[in-house]
Amino acid sequence: MQTQRRYYSRRIYKDLSRPIRKPSPATKVQQFLEKAMERAHLESGDAMHRSKGFSLIELLIVVAIILVIAAIAVPSFLRSRMAANESAAVAALRTLNTAQISYNSSYPSVGFASSLGALSGTSCSPPSSTGACLIDTVLATGQRSGYSFTLTNVTGTPNSTYNFIATPSTWNYSGIRYFCSYADAIVRVSMTAITTCDNTVAPQD
Repeated sequence: MQTQRRYYSRRIYKDLSRPIRKPSPATKVQQFLEKAMERAHLESGDAMHRSKGFSLIELLIVVAIILVIAAIAVPSFLRSRMAANESAAVAALRTLNTAQISYNSSYPSVGFASSLGALSGTSCSPPSSTGACLIDTVLATGQRSGYSFTLTNVTGTPNSTYNFIATPSTWNYSGIRYFCSYADAIVRVSMTAITTCDNTVAPQD
């Protein structure tokens, strides 16, 4: 027992008597680099964990929401565009009627114009019966805001009758209603295609 005590006493004395070695600068640098690499590894792992992305169920939910919104919004957008195109077609017919009345007053020996080109014109100095410059050149092409415009049934000497007919360029996309007008200058509407505009076609409300 005493021998063991002496052994441990000497061991403790030797340990206490040893000088405390301070780490060298190289050791400090190595320890610093090891800690920095460990910290960078942990941060990289956290970043990868945070950027895992969405699960398949989450993506399917997002796609379903987008489809529902599109199913609601697209038909409403199409109806709004068709309504705007139809309003523009009615306004264009009124412009054409006014142009015909002015043309008839300016060229009574001719009567009403027999073509959209005669109501328009590129040289207006001065205007003439072949180019009266009463409508713009875009409307004179017969296309505006999703509708096609035709001038037909011009008869008489001088011309005393005419038909303007406005047809959707693409039915159920640019418009669904057909419009027309003749010498009484009333805009009329039909849900079916119009070949002749007369008082059998109902006036627009």
